[in-house]
Amino acid sequence: MRLDKWLWQARFFKTRSLATRYVETSRCRVDGRVTDKPHAAVVPGMVLTFALGSRVHVVRIRALGERRGPAPEARALYDEIEPD
Repeated sequence: MRLDKWLWQARFFKTRSLATRYVETSRCRVDGRVTDKPHAAVVPGMVLTFALGSRVHVVRIRALGERRGPAPEARALYDEIEPD
């Protein structure tokens, strides 16, 4: 699945275009490597690191979503990891 689509389905962004723009312009890491490609492929088990506002999110992908569902369904797509 595409990184921008997963971030949108996990409800980190309101729209997919906002997720796409964020990945293109910000330092988002996939398994420790910086990427600016919204089409970067993500699979369960990968670790994403990105900053939103004043908070740094470090999440491990647990599942790929079928749709952008309600918040509890979106929360089940990842595990939050404490940043170092």
